[in-house]
Amino acid sequence: MNTDHLFPFKFQFLGEYYHYHYIFETLAFIVGVRVYYYLKKGIADPISDENRLWIMLGAMLGALIGSRLIAILETPGQLNQLTFLTLYQSKTIVGGLLGGLFGVELIKKIIGVNIASGDLYVTPIIIALLIGRIGCFSMGIDEPTYGLPTNFFLGMDLGDGVNRHPIMLYEMLFLTALLILFRSLKNKVLINGDRFKLLMVLYFLFRFLIEFLKPYEPLFLNLSSIHWSALFIFIYYYRFIIRIFKSVFTVQTSAYG
Repeated sequence: MNTDHLFPFKFQFLGEYYHYHYIFETLAFIVGVRVYYYLKKGIADPISDENRLWIMLGAMLGALIGSRLIAILETPGQLNQLTFLTLYQSKTIVGGLLGGLFGVELIKKIIGVNIASGDLYVTPIIIALLIGRIGCFSMGIDEPTYGLPTNFFLGMDLGDGVNRHPIMLYEMLFLTALLILFRSLKNKVLINGDRFKLLMVLYFLFRFLIEFLKPYEPLFLNLSSIHWSALFIFIYYYRFIIRIFKSVFTVQTSAYG
């Protein structure tokens, strides 16, 4: 697939060129928040509005820290040259989700909330990720999310004259599939919190696998910080994963039994 060096997409403002990524990043946050409040209407939320605000604050602070910590660990060879500017500019969704999870759990312990709180955020998170990834995709090789060189039919020239795996395009397709999946589960009776756990497990599984199609710098045992973050999530939710596998196996056994 030949893009004739269309990447990266930029717009001009006051004589300077800027990536569209900044617009999509802002739009992702605004739309995600609006979708959350839209879905919250008419729902009997067992968590008070005040506690919801505290939980959102914990999520944002945790995401702010986690996104940068995991991002700088993606290039461990440059840690000795780390500056505040580099730390501020570095961020990754995987770290944001991981840090947000820690932030939420910490805040919930402080305010005494023992109810699972993540299901309400599933659709807003997916939509926000999808919008943000459009911006990442538009940056081509200016965003360190491009893939390895490939002869695969979806390979694209992202701005350096080399056909590469369009990792962000793959992720956009995956996120669209997640939207369809969770739409199909809308009326299913599930344990409170299972939708969020399913989102985390599936998204981190995707990121674990897709990482092998990217040029990455190993952190430990030839795995990157993204790989290790995903493995942590699998361990953190191991009870949920085992329960889901047992449930699927039981359904299949009943169907053929």
